Amino acid sequence: MNQDQLNALFDQQAAGYDAQWAKTQAVRDCLHLLLEAGFAELPAQASILCVGVGTGAELAHLAGQHPGWRFTAVEPSSGMLDVCRQRAQADGFADRCVFHEGYVESLDATPAYDAATCFLVSQFILDPSARIAFFRSIFERLIPGGVLASTDLASDVESAEYDTLLRLWMNMMSASGVTQEGMDRMRHAYAHDVGVLPPAAVAAMIRESGFESAVPFFQAGSRKH
Repeated sequence: MNQDQLNALFDQQAAGYDAQWAKTQAVRDCLHLLLEAGFAELPAQASILCVGVGTGAELAHLAGQHPGWRFTAVEPSSGMLDVCRQRAQADGFADRCVFHEGYVESLDATPAYDAATCFLVSQFILDPSARIAFFRSIFERLIPGGVLASTDLASDVESAEYDTLLRLWMNMMSASGVTQEGMDRMRHAYAHDVGVLPPAAVAAMIRESGFESAVPFFQAGSRKH
């Protein structure tokens, strides 16, 4: 699946995306709790880069907790970005946001951000060198010492443990109301359109992009953060 096809898919899903994943809110709540801990030392007037922001779940959480923070929301899917913008307007923090329809590479390259989020984005970049370049494009836009919180599907797909984790994840999807057809599409995507790599391999890519370290801080099923 190329980038245009991926954007079209997310455009189609945008209106119902949050409702589709509502029953997995507990996982996001845990992630947001630990995200708060990771960003605890940021200044009161921090500038945050949200890469592949989607419908803006982590953006809305951070904006609600930190009224002095400003955000740049980057998202190539116009449908997803529209939902994100509507959320920001409804919740009263749109005036603290810049909405950028496109990719992080098209932002000004001047280091300007105290921290960045990148949730379930890099996994769609299948070429390893392109994935490293993607992380580098974020690194180059952070001030010295800036923090990246990144999440991806991460597992050793050749291991016996992966079969167990995938079954666990699919059981959760089923309990959350995802149809069998939807789960079949998901299985196909994980095998063909998502770069599911061992956590250590993803961490190595992040370090190669310029970050001094890559520390796993949370795992929920096969999602590593």
